[in-house]
Amino acid sequence: MNRRELLLGAAAMAAAATTGSAFAQAHEHKHEHGGPSKRNKGLIKSSEDCVAAGQVCLHHCLVLMGEGDKSLAACAMGASDLITVCSTMQQLAASESPYTVEMAKLAMKVCEDCEKECKKPEVAKHEECKACGEACAACYKECKKIVG
Repeated sequence: MNRRELLLGAAAMAAAATTGSAFAQAHEHKHEHGGPSKRNKGLIKSSEDCVAAGQVCLHHCLVLMGEGDKSLAACAMGASDLITVCSTMQQLAASESPYTVEMAKLAMKVCEDCEKECKKPEVAKHEECKACGEACAACYKECKKIVG
């Protein structure tokens, strides 16, 4: 590529950028969308909290299992399911999907099972697992509100 072609190419790119900017200013386009769901706010928040607590719990369980403690294997499996289901629950609730109620039914079951596991004495002594169980209980209550 010679110098002349380079300069012409740069000039063309500058003209295109300037034209696009001028066009955008001349045609002010404002986006006024509905924003985040207000209807499922509690469910979105409790699902988010469940995912966060589940991730901490799962990591804790994996570390201890790596050190040879097999007593938290069921807790780790429950936390893994919890993270998957509550993450999906959060997304569906935020988008006000027609599948939110059906997913809430599944989330209730997963949260209930995870909470039971987290309440077992050998598991509940771990703060990470205890916090996960508490988040599960809160999410269960929010799911129950929309399931009826």
